[in-house]
Amino acid sequence: MIALSHVKKSFGQKTALASTDLTIAGERCLALVGSSGSGKSTLLRLVLGLVSPDEGTITIAGEVLDARTAPAIRMRMGYVIQDGGLFPHLNAEDNAVIVARQNGWTPARAKSRLEALIDLVGLSAEHLGRYPVELSGGERQRVGLMRALMLDPPILLFDEPLASLDPIIRARLQEDLRRIFRELKKTVLFVTHDLSEAAFVADEIALLHDGKIVQKGGLAELVEQPKDAFVTEFFRAQRVREPVDGEGR
Repeated sequence: MIALSHVKKSFGQKTALASTDLTIAGERCLALVGSSGSGKSTLLRLVLGLVSPDEGTITIAGEVLDARTAPAIRMRMGYVIQDGGLFPHLNAEDNAVIVARQNGWTPARAKSRLEALIDLVGLSAEHLGRYPVELSGGERQRVGLMRALMLDPPILLFDEPLASLDPIIRARLQEDLRRIFRELKKTVLFVTHDLSEAAFVADEIALLHDGKIVQKGGLAELVEQPKDAFVTEFFRAQRVREPVDGEGR
């Protein structure tokens, strides 16, 4: 569904992403983890078409992503950022349906889709009339998720969506996101600095360091068979230990 071939991106003299090959299969969730400045958000923005690679090719469902195709391809993606990225002057309903309206949906069609999404994301109808300032952080994030799902895109991209939430709200949203990913069978690219979050919501993890993917695989594989000293160092910093026999298997 998503493929990067020899993709490289620099900003001035700084290499944000070294030459990278990466494939994300359809209906799978890949989490990108790494320290600040490791290249994970740059990789996501490249896939979204917000920045162009200096070298290499990105294909989405077999179609090459470039300046000409990016607008149409982007409409087949849902994008969720920290705190929902809501417009403060619009209520929750208007924030959720804004993309549908821009695409010429009738009010009835947008309303029907909105009603189908409310329960899915864990909100109620009473939330729709509230403005972002009247919503909690978790509620704003759920509205942002509704907006991302409005057009029923096959691909979802998340850039540190839960980083600003308190632990209890964050845990609840992690559970809901994992359920939604599996229920809707979306292809998901999920950026987070939290390794435990990545292991919970994603099928695979790609660990980045200095603009390179140093290892990709399941949590157990990365813990038990690290391919680079940084993998072990990163896991230790996040207090992830090798499982005891019979634990977590």
